[in-house]
Amino acid sequence: MSRTVLAVAHRGDPYRYRENTLPSIVSALAAGADLVEVDVRLTRDRVPVLLHDPTLERLWDDPRPLAGVTAEQLADVGSPGLRVPTLAEALETAAASGGRLLIDLDDAGPVAATWQAVTELGAEDRVGFCGPVGAMLAVRELAPHAELSLTWKQPRLPGRTLLDELRPHYLNPPFAMAEPRLVDAAHDAGLRVSAWTVDLRRTMNRLLAAGVDSLTSNRPALLRSTIDRQAAAR
Repeated sequence: MSRTVLAVAHRGDPYRYRENTLPSIVSALAAGADLVEVDVRLTRDRVPVLLHDPTLERLWDDPRPLAGVTAEQLADVGSPGLRVPTLAEALETAAASGGRLLIDLDDAGPVAATWQAVTELGAEDRVGFCGPVGAMLAVRELAPHAELSLTWKQPRLPGRTLLDELRPHYLNPPFAMAEPRLVDAAHDAGLRVSAWTVDLRRTMNRLLAAGVDSLTSNRPALLRSTIDRQAAAR
C-alpha cells in the first residue's frame, strides 16, 4: 500500500528568505512543501504575529520584546517587503498559494487570539497546530476538530488518558527519537508520526524507512525531492 509522507517547511524556506516571513512562506510552498510550520506570538495588544523568539533581536536587530510592542509599532520594523507578518496575513498568503500552515504554539497564552484569527478568515481547514501538552489542550478545548501534532520528547508514548483527552492526529518527536520502535508503537495506537527538524538527505531517508508520516525541514526543496524519490522507488 502506498503511503503519503507530508513535507513540512520549518518556518518557511529560511535558507533562502528570512524565517517566518511572507516571502519565506511563498518560497517554501513553491518548493513543494505541503505545509509551512510557523511560530506564533502575541504583540502587546494581543495580535498574533509570526515570530519564534520572545524578542526582535535575532531576526530584526531590535532589542525590544514582542510583548512590549503593539501591532502598529511592529509594522515599522523591517521593510515593506520583509517584516514581521500577522498571522492573518500569513494565512491569506498561504491560501493564495494553495498551501496550509502548521501553527507552532509554545504555550497556551496565544491560543485564543490565534484561533480567533483562524476562524475570522474561515481557515479552520487550512491549519494544523503543534506544540506541547498545555498548548494543545488549550487548542482542543476551543477547536474540537482541529488537527493536532503533540510535540513529545519522551521515549514512550503518552498515557491513554492524555491521548483520549487530547485526540492528537500526530505524535511529534524530535528526529533523533523517531526510531522504528516508537513509530510502530504510535501507529499501533492510531497515531501518525511527524519528526523535526531534518536537513540532511541521509537522515530523511532513515526516517522515511522507519515509517514516519511527516517530516519537517529547513530545506523544503531537498525534503520534497527526497520524499518523491523514495515514493518513486517503491
